[in-house]
Amino acid sequence: MKIPMLLAGFFLVLQSCVHEEIPVLETGSVQPMPEVWIDKDTGHKIKHMVKREGDNRSFYFHNNPFLSENKDAHPQMIFTGSNERKRNLFSVDLLNGEVKQITNKNRLSGEIVGRKKRNVYYQCSDSVFMTNVETLETRLIYVFPDSVKGSITSVNADETLLGGAISSNQERELFRKNPEKRDYFNLIYEARLERSLFTISINDGTLNRFYSEKAWLNHVQFSPLDPNLLMYCHEGPWHKVNRIWTIDVTKGEPKLMHQRTVEREIAGHEFFSPDGKRVWFDLQIPRSETFYLSSINIKTDEVLRYGLTRNEWSIHFNTNSDQTQFAGDGGDSGQVAKAKDGRWIYLFNPDGDSLRSEKLVNMKHHDYDLEPNVHFSPDDKWIIFRANFEGFTDIYAVEIKKKK
Repeated sequence: MKIPMLLAGFFLVLQSCVHEEIPVLETGSVQPMPEVWIDKDTGHKIKHMVKREGDNRSFYFHNNPFLSENKDAHPQMIFTGSNERKRNLFSVDLLNGEVKQITNKNRLSGEIVGRKKRNVYYQCSDSVFMTNVETLETRLIYVFPDSVKGSITSVNADETLLGGAISSNQERELFRKNPEKRDYFNLIYEARLERSLFTISINDGTLNRFYSEKAWLNHVQFSPLDPNLLMYCHEGPWHKVNRIWTIDVTKGEPKLMHQRTVEREIAGHEFFSPDGKRVWFDLQIPRSETFYLSSINIKTDEVLRYGLTRNEWSIHFNTNSDQTQFAGDGGDSGQVAKAKDGRWIYLFNPDGDSLRSEKLVNMKHHDYDLEPNVHFSPDDKWIIFRANFEGFTDIYAVEIKKKK
């Protein structure tokens, strides 16, 4: 990626504002917000990322949405867009802001981007597809038989395998009868129904069910470094599970990444570092009392742990390319931290064994039923998130550096 061009691209989208003063506003205080504004509570510049009508959503926090520049295309960000009950994948050009529709399905699931081959991978009902972002050439990879209820969630580092989990008909019936998380979360955990981890060969469509357990296996994600390493979790009430596991898909040998040490300790919302050498996660010892952003080295088991306050706790954390800065999407008082003043997009800088926070966006007008899911931009200059403070869901970027 040519970072200078990318930096120029982020500002190219703002050309219309170069010669006029950017308004200073409380974020979400007017509907609609302008294309660009300064958050009056933080002093940071915020912009709309995409110009598209309808519901626009950036990816879940641990799913990579970015494609770097190559000889045929500018750097891109992939996102999901919905209207008229259809949900599809789109790209936005990070140099000129052009939006392009990639898929054309009634409704798809999966938000998986292959960085090397510039494909998106997704599922429509029982069928798994891939589409090239530039050419839009689409190929059917696999069709699940009626007896296998599988969902893809990740692609491996060399883009030879897709990974996901297979659930049972009994589990799906529990979800159908209990659609709200407060109703199904304990039910699914307590049911102890069998789930399986699987891979699908992208080349020949071979399915390999390589590990099964009577547990709610979830959050399946491949390492960005090791094409055989998969991370998954034991889903359920976090204080009842040892949640974070890795497994070699060729050997099927699970490894626990963090052992709970006290009653009601929780660890979760795990994600790989960009270099694939560490696993980062939210750690609370015990639940809702003491808060950390922690990580473990996959090979050496070396642990890093940074403390943060109740208000700074975030539903999801993320890191920049070299793990020198972190971001969080905050949370409202109904979340696990019970924070009285936690509705912010945060930037974190390590300071000894703690994180020093800076507030980037006031999220008081955002409904946290929608999780913002922060991402660093490829040049590490912006934090990208989704929000509904304008009365609909859209994608925004806040500039990390303040203008003097």
